[in-house]
Amino acid sequence: VNLKECLQSAESISSSDPVFKILEDGSVYTTSVVSLSSEKKTFTILLKDIQEHIEKKIHVNLVADKEKKTRYARDTVLKRTKRRWGPIPSVMIENSLGPFPLQIQQVQSDTAQNYTIYYSASGPGIDQDPKGLFYIEKETGNIFATRAVDREQYPSFQIICFASTPDGYSPEVPLVHTIRIEDDNDNAPYFTQDVFEFCVPENSKPGVTVGQMMAEDRDEPYTLHTTLKYRIVSQDPPVTPVFGIHGDTGVISVLSPQLDRELVPKYTLLIEVRDMAGQPFGLCTTGTAVIKIEDTNDNAPSFKHMQYEARVEENRVNVEILRVTVLDHDEPGSPGSGAVFEIIRGNDDRSFEITTDRNTNEGILCVVKGLDYEISKQRTLVISVNNEAPYVLAPHSRQLAQSTSTVIVHVLDVDEGPVFKPCLLTLEVKECEEMGTLIGRYVAEDPETGNSEGICYRIAPGQCNWINIAEKTGEVRTSKILDRDVGDMRRGQCNITVLAIDRNGKTGTGTIQVIIRPGNKNYPRIAKNEYIMCRDRKPICLTAQDGDVSPFSMPFVYRVADRSLSSSWKITPHNDKSAYLSPRGDIPFGKYTIPISVSDNGGKQGVSYITVNYCNCDTPSDCIDEGTDPRDLPRAGPNVSLGVWAILAMILGSLLLLLILITICGCCGSGIMHRPVTDDCANHNLIISNTEAPGEEVMDHNIIPLQNTNDQGGYGIKTGDQQTFEMVKGKGHTLESIKGAGHQTLGSVNEGGGGGGGQPVMDTCRYSYSEWHNFTHPRLGEKVHLCRQDEEQKHSEDYLLSYNYEGKGSLAGSVGCCSDQHEEEALDFLDQLEPKFRTLAETCIKR
Repeated sequence: VNLKECLQSAESISSSDPVFKILEDGSVYTTSVVSLSSEKKTFTILLKDIQEHIEKKIHVNLVADKEKKTRYARDTVLKRTKRRWGPIPSVMIENSLGPFPLQIQQVQSDTAQNYTIYYSASGPGIDQDPKGLFYIEKETGNIFATRAVDREQYPSFQIICFASTPDGYSPEVPLVHTIRIEDDNDNAPYFTQDVFEFCVPENSKPGVTVGQMMAEDRDEPYTLHTTLKYRIVSQDPPVTPVFGIHGDTGVISVLSPQLDRELVPKYTLLIEVRDMAGQPFGLCTTGTAVIKIEDTNDNAPSFKHMQYEARVEENRVNVEILRVTVLDHDEPGSPGSGAVFEIIRGNDDRSFEITTDRNTNEGILCVVKGLDYEISKQRTLVISVNNEAPYVLAPHSRQLAQSTSTVIVHVLDVDEGPVFKPCLLTLEVKECEEMGTLIGRYVAEDPETGNSEGICYRIAPGQCNWINIAEKTGEVRTSKILDRDVGDMRRGQCNITVLAIDRNGKTGTGTIQVIIRPGNKNYPRIAKNEYIMCRDRKPICLTAQDGDVSPFSMPFVYRVADRSLSSSWKITPHNDKSAYLSPRGDIPFGKYTIPISVSDNGGKQGVSYITVNYCNCDTPSDCIDEGTDPRDLPRAGPNVSLGVWAILAMILGSLLLLLILITICGCCGSGIMHRPVTDDCANHNLIISNTEAPGEEVMDHNIIPLQNTNDQGGYGIKTGDQQTFEMVKGKGHTLESIKGAGHQTLGSVNEGGGGGGGQPVMDTCRYSYSEWHNFTHPRLGEKVHLCRQDEEQKHSEDYLLSYNYEGKGSLAGSVGCCSDQHEEEALDFLDQLEPKFRTLAETCIKR
């Protein structure tokens, strides 16, 4: 394959199929037996220019050469099984001294005389094969090395040997021969760092790990050439060894508890690492480990002197009177040496304070409250010192007592100026007070005389200008109307320095802290003034606002300011800030202006006028514009509005009435049939409706047609000579009460009769439930009584009663026509059997 035409600067040549090997000159060789069963094989040669980042591919197609098979076809003697040439892997000593060329191995073939090789190296960082390292004698097959090899660069080689006949034919399969470079201990171990730095706290116990030394070896891994051993060569300073090292891992640990940072703050160890498992003939290297001893608070601080003296003038405040020094052997600047001072006795009145100077670690004693020579000429203090970090007891040492020292403070007498008592006076004044209001009195005394005669008072310049003090009396008054919303008064307080001057010109100072308490200067008012109320009369939520703060704001109290409107509108509290406004009763639609009085927690009251548009709407958006005259709105009298429950009751009542009317219309509809009723109508009807088994037929001749003068025929039931039930077809039907023999009948009025003028009395089948019940109940009783008699007006036999039994536990009993009913009251159950009752009534009338 011509590789130069594809990529001139190819640095890497590889094949997609490991069976084929490509050399730099473009020669393609097989590394194993190839079977072209499909008579065609394809692979790709990949060329790379690593520097230019260029990749190109060459596609190679192999086709089986059938012509060469004829060579073996003529020569039947060569068709035999041959042993395959395969030498064992070779070994070459690293850095071999020769002599070179050095014979490595010999390969031979029984059928070929010319030998060639192609070899490749495997190792870290190998980009290309070494040039001229190995060659093979063409005639003998001896493989020679031309120079020494470094195993760390080339751990092994693979040599592909080819044997061919003089005419160029290769009867043998290429042989892959491995040459391994045997390692020589030519590399000494080395540490991964030049200097290892570790830290360990002082007074650490034996066995505490300090750190680990890390070393590596470039020779062959997992051999004696890379088996390392560590040991400590020397220690600086050369005192008793306090550290040890693990020979295999290089871990350094503490051997002795005598680690005292104050004695030795740092140790330097010289560590040796040797290969060949530490044997004397192994190669070695040394490294350095620096171990710093970290400080712990194992040294308690102590005062340099056991007693100190100081002097201070009386009435001096915030003045330094003494500095004390302590001794501490711990590391300076660390929490173990930082001093913390405390006055443990003699400072009951808190006149003194002691702090620490962070730069010098000294204790600073100051007077924070003026001393009075006349009361005490000398003060004795006892101070103590500790460290910021807790004290740690070192091994083989005893607990030390806390260090203390005594300070004697001498108070010096001076000619004092006036003194304010107290030095800070707090005065409170309410907001909105008038100008010149007296808020307090601040006077000073002469310490020598104990009175205030001849002392003048002034306010130091630059103070707030809304407070002044009387020069002679010390009375403090307001010079402006106080308002927390104006200028400096927004802060709510002001500190005023007052000067007191006696006759000798001595001056004393005091401080007045004036605090402005919030006042009730704003009255609450309702933010929104116009509302819309629909016919659902949903209450209106009123919310007021007050510019004051607690306790002069919420909770608010609402009420209707106009007595004439308070009878029509009411206020219901909601929370501390809001309330509900709603009408007391039914009021006409229209606009109402209602004065609402709102009082805050401080009693300040404001009146807001609320406009309520009571509108006949479902939602406020459906209401009319504000410009419409309310007199044009439809008016409704009292008790016109209906609530949700009233509307629901009306709907349920309508449904009940509709059900009754459907029942009546179904009954009335049976009366407009045009076919005549036979004599056995009742009997036949009752047998179908009530007989549960075959029985004796009962004929009732009392059911006869009714004679009506109208052309619209009607039918009825008669008992003897008296008409008891009458139903007439017509366009108009009414249920009337008949005043005869205590019975009620169903009469009919047609278009031309009964009404006197041809007008119908009532719409079809519009009867009330009570009318229908009063008419039906006695008729049903008569019907049941007749059903219990035979043709000779005798009661039926008892065997007929067996067909009326409907099962055990029936509350209603039997509804059959032949039931044994002795009392009319026993039919009350029919009032609760609406479906059954309606079916029986329809059946009786239709049949």
